[in-house]
Amino acid sequence: MIDTLSTEIAEGEERIRLETGDGLAVLTLCRPDKLNGWSWESTRQLGLLADRIRFDDTVRAVLLRAEGRAFCAGIDVTAPGGAISGDSPAARTRAYYEGIRWVHERFTVLSRLPQPVIAAVQGYCLGFGFELALMADIRVAAEDAVFALPEARLGVAVDAGGDLRIAREAGAGWAKYLALTGRRIDARTAERLHLVQQVVDRPALDTTARELAAGIAANAPLAVQGIKRSVDAFADAALPAALDRVAMTAALTLTSDDCREGYTAQTARRPPRFGGR
Repeated sequence: MIDTLSTEIAEGEERIRLETGDGLAVLTLCRPDKLNGWSWESTRQLGLLADRIRFDDTVRAVLLRAEGRAFCAGIDVTAPGGAISGDSPAARTRAYYEGIRWVHERFTVLSRLPQPVIAAVQGYCLGFGFELALMADIRVAAEDAVFALPEARLGVAVDAGGDLRIAREAGAGWAKYLALTGRRIDARTAERLHLVQQVVDRPALDTTARELAAGIAANAPLAVQGIKRSVDAFADAALPAALDRVAMTAALTLTSDDCREGYTAQTARRPPRFGGR
């Protein structure tokens, strides 16, 4: 089961680390040995830490970053399966639907923080990692950053709304191109598509992103937060209804035979044989 009650993070189970100081909250993905692979527990911790930031008047901007050579390479397939169980296809679909809706709620806590969020992205930024980066208000990428939504190649839908946010930033055609093909793009292409606002050399990534966050934090907080709310209200007007459709599509595909075949084929390093079931 997904632990939806505890507000604690057990020692040694940290997926994300929070540090605050000088007007900034720094959220660091801290499982570099797993390429910061995402899990239900990562989602729970993200929501908890974002809640801690929300009412902290000393925090005026948030920096989202990652340790190691990858920002986040997608789902950690070795992590526990959370609440996804059931003795029938309908029961499992319902469990996935509620689970994905819960993920959306936790991600929304981050994306709707009153403080602006700046993401610093290096290396692999795939699947859930790409979707997480798209939750930020501004993205800075290293030259070595690689972005993709590979879900369709595995037999599942894009489940956290990343395709919707790409449509918002780059247009529906590019959202479909990236989500339907699963193709990877480099940092410069992402910048051209307005999915990244700045590209820098890898050694300069952390400094550049911190300076950007600090510059925002130095501005008048009421004005900064008001600007963020106004832009989001315009840009995200259709998002809530679309996310509910995303949750149902994800639930249906995650319980499909095609999903099982997609992950089996990936493990066996062979092309998948999808049957539309």
